[in-house]
Amino acid sequence: MVLQVTNSPFNQEQVELLNRLLPGLTETQRYWLGGYLAAQGSSAGTSGAPVNPVAPAAQAPAVSKEVTVLFGSQTGNSNKLAKKLSKRLEDQGMKVAVAAMSDFKPNTLKNVQNLLILVSTHGEGEPPDNAISFYEFLHSKRAPQLDTLQFSVLALGDTSYEFYCQTGKDFDNRLEQLGGKRLTPRIDCDVDFEESAEEWMNNVLASLSEVAAASAAAVAGPSGSAALSLAESEYSRSNPFQAEVLENLNLNGRGADRETRHLEISLEGSNLQYEPGDSLGIYPENHPRLVDELIAATGWQAEEPVVVNKNGDKRPLREALLRHFEISVLTKPIMEQAAKLSSSPELTELTSAGHEQELKSYINGRDLLDLVQDYSFKDVSAGQFVSILRKLPPRLYSISSSSKAFPDEVHATVRAVRYEAHGRDRYGVCSVFLAERIESGDKLPVFIQQNESFKLPDNPDAPIIMIGPGTGVAPFRAFLGEREETGASGKTWLFYGDQHFSTDFLYQIEWQRWLKEGVLTRMDVAFSRDTDQKVYVQHRMQESRHELFQWLQEGAYVYVCGDEKKMAHDVQATLLSIIEQEGGLSAEAAGEYLAQMQQQKRYQRDVY
Repeated sequence: MVLQVTNSPFNQEQVELLNRLLPGLTETQRYWLGGYLAAQGSSAGTSGAPVNPVAPAAQAPAVSKEVTVLFGSQTGNSNKLAKKLSKRLEDQGMKVAVAAMSDFKPNTLKNVQNLLILVSTHGEGEPPDNAISFYEFLHSKRAPQLDTLQFSVLALGDTSYEFYCQTGKDFDNRLEQLGGKRLTPRIDCDVDFEESAEEWMNNVLASLSEVAAASAAAVAGPSGSAALSLAESEYSRSNPFQAEVLENLNLNGRGADRETRHLEISLEGSNLQYEPGDSLGIYPENHPRLVDELIAATGWQAEEPVVVNKNGDKRPLREALLRHFEISVLTKPIMEQAAKLSSSPELTELTSAGHEQELKSYINGRDLLDLVQDYSFKDVSAGQFVSILRKLPPRLYSISSSSKAFPDEVHATVRAVRYEAHGRDRYGVCSVFLAERIESGDKLPVFIQQNESFKLPDNPDAPIIMIGPGTGVAPFRAFLGEREETGASGKTWLFYGDQHFSTDFLYQIEWQRWLKEGVLTRMDVAFSRDTDQKVYVQHRMQESRHELFQWLQEGAYVYVCGDEKKMAHDVQATLLSIIEQEGGLSAEAAGEYLAQMQQQKRYQRDVY
C-alpha cells in the first residue's frame, strides 16, 4: 500500500517517510505501531488538542514489558507453540520467560503481570504430567490473589474425547476466579490446531502491543514512584495471627519409628515478616484425652465457668483446660501452691524444706493428672485449682522456609513427641497437636519470633557450615532457600544426621537438587542406626577435619541447630578438637579461637 498526499493528512515529506517505513514492517511491528498510535490518541483527551509528534526512536521511552509463557505438554505440541509464540513476542520487543509448568516456581506467580498458558488435556480431562504440580497449586488454597494479572489461555485437545480441552478450561476459569483479567479470550483447539493457534497468537500480540503502547504513553505522566513503607504487623506474641494451614505432611517414610511433620502456613494478610534463622511461635491446645481424664478424676463439671485471665474473663472449664492453661508439666511453684489447696499431708511433706530431691524426682515426667490422682483435692473447686496454673505457653520452632522462596508463607518442621512414663503414654503438647489434630484448612494462632543471633552472613560470598541433625536441619532449609533466591555465591556445607537413611532422611530430594545445582556445595550424612556402631554428625566432622578447618581459615560461618543437652555439646567439643589438632594449637588457644569466632558472629547456635 502506497500513501498519496492527496488522500492523506500528511505533507509530502511525511508521506515519503511513511512509504519507506511501512512496507518493511513485520506483522507484529504493525500491531505494535497501531496500538501505540491508539494510546497516543487516547492520551490527548477530548479537548481537541493536537497529539504530540512522535519523538525520534533514540529518544523514545524504553518500554520493557515482561511476559511469562508457560506450557503443559504431553506430546510436545504445546511446547513447540510456546517457543514459536516466545519468538514472536521477542520480535515485538517483549522480555519473555518461557518454561514448562513443572519448572516454574509457583510462589512467584503473584509477581507475574502477563501470563500466557498453552496446555493440552491428557486422558479423561487431566492435565499432562509436566502441568500437574502447577495445576494443583493453582487449584489449592495456597494460590494467591492475582488482581494485577493479565492472562490468556490456548487449550489443546481432541473433540473425540468427552472432556475436550478441559485442562485449558480449568486454568482459564481458575485464573479468573483468582482475580486475573483476560488479555484475550481462550481459544480451544482440536487436533488440527494450527489455524486456531495462529489466531490466538495474533490476538495476544495485538492485545499486548496495546498494553505496551499505553505503558509508553504513561511514562511522561506521574510516575507514582514514591516508595511504600512496610507497616509493622499488628500481630505479635500477645496478639497472634490466626493463620491457615496449607499443608501438613509426614516427612518420614513408611515403617519409621518417628513422625516428623512439615507444615506450610499462610501468612497472607498478616504483614508478618521473617528472615532465615527466626522462629515461628505456635499456640497449641492440650490433648483432649488428658483434659477429659483430668476433669473425670476431679469430679468437676466440664461446663463450669472459670476465670482464664487477669481481666476476669470466664470460659467453660473444658475450654479453659484445652486452650488456656498448662496441664502437661508440673513445676515446683505449682506443687507448693497445690499443697496449700490439698488436704494431703503427704503432698505437704513432699513440698516442705529438705525434700527437694524427692520433689524433683516426682515432678520429672509427670503431669497434672498424676498430681490429682496421687493426692486428694476433693474439697477444691475448679476455679480454685486453675488459679494456680500457668498460662499455656506458645512453642517456638525454627522456621524452615525462606520468605523470598515462599512469599506470604512460613514453614515449620516438627517431630511428634510420644513416650511412656510412670505407666502412662505421654505427648508433646504442640507436636502431637499438630500431628494428630491439625489438617489443611485449619487455623493456628501464630507469631514470628526474631532471632538476631542466628543469621546468615551479610557477605553473600562467605562460606557457611551448617550442622543440624533431625529437625535441627530446619533453619538450614531456610538458609539454602534464601541463598538460592538471592544468588549468593559462598560455599555451603551441611552435616545432617538421623536414625535411618531409608525412612528418616528429611527433605532428601531438596538437598539433592541443591547439590546438583550448586546451591549446596557439600553434604555429609550420618545415620546412626544403619550400622553396627552408631555414627553421629560429630563423627563426620572429625573425618573431614582437615577440609573443615580450611573452611574456618577461609572465614566460614558455623551454625549449629538442635538438641542442646547432648548434640550441641558433642559438636562443640568436636569443633574445639579439630581447631586444636589442625591448627596446632593448645586447648586454651583453641578455646580462644572459637570464642573469637563467636565474637565475629561466625559461630552461632540455635539449640533447645
